[in-house]
Amino acid sequence: MELARRVGVYGVLRDAGRVLVVREGREPEVWSLPGGLVAHAEHPERAVVRAVSGQTGSTVAVGRLLAVVADVTVLAQEDISLHTDRLLFEVAARGGASGSAGGGEVETLWVTPEEAARLPLTPFSAELLGLPVTPLPAGTHRSAEPIPPPHPDRRLRFGAYGLVTDPAGRILLTQIADGYPGAGKWHLPGGGTDHGEQPTTGLLRELVEEGGQLGRVVELLGVDNLHNPAALGPEGRPLDWHGVRVIYRVLVDVPTDAVVTESAGGSTARAGWFTRAQAADLPLTGIAASAIGQRGR
Repeated sequence: MELARRVGVYGVLRDAGRVLVVREGREPEVWSLPGGLVAHAEHPERAVVRAVSGQTGSTVAVGRLLAVVADVTVLAQEDISLHTDRLLFEVAARGGASGSAGGGEVETLWVTPEEAARLPLTPFSAELLGLPVTPLPAGTHRSAEPIPPPHPDRRLRFGAYGLVTDPAGRILLTQIADGYPGAGKWHLPGGGTDHGEQPTTGLLRELVEEGGQLGRVVELLGVDNLHNPAALGPEGRPLDWHGVRVIYRVLVDVPTDAVVTESAGGSTARAGWFTRAQAADLPLTGIAASAIGQRGR
């Protein structure tokens, strides 16, 4: 079975205690939060504005990143196991929410939480809204958008990273090993998530592998987008690389000496705990500098 991945973005548009849901003109009837897929190289924040505005007819502004979840759907006819990382943003309509469809076969509906709970919602929409998740009838687990064949020169990587601190306020950073992009720079712990893995699960796994620490996720901070159209891929030739990276605040309650435990040949050379003053003197990756509150170098 082929493994495929994609990233979806969705918006919570509220008005007077109600939330807007949409239904595409397909049978059977299934409702969802408005949104769609992130295009290659597109920043998720721009993608959610485009997708929600297109489906609802309201020009929206993006707010906070509220939640991130992942799910896997088996598309039996295509023999594909499809992993989708889904980002939920708070959005606000400019000039007031209209909720009128932006064309095509999209129906919109304003519902209270109680009304939403009685609708046939996509499981991820129910989960993101904090409602009970009810499995949909057989035959409804279809992809709303066709799954294109893998592009020979493009790569999508979804990762989860942590601004990891201990009770003393020190920050855990990892140094990128030779032979990898950004070699020698200090980076946030984290990395790409595995097929079928939730972002927080992947981050805590990476924290053990890269720093030897047990942590707990306490807050979702935001999302970072990386596009390198000429990255050197594992095949030794340039690839058009697109990375979507969510960032969490992580606390290590009982810190230990930072030790890299992943197998030899990994992308992490070493790890260390640093005060904010010490971190300011390190060569940092852009995502690390941004998360710590400094300007990128």
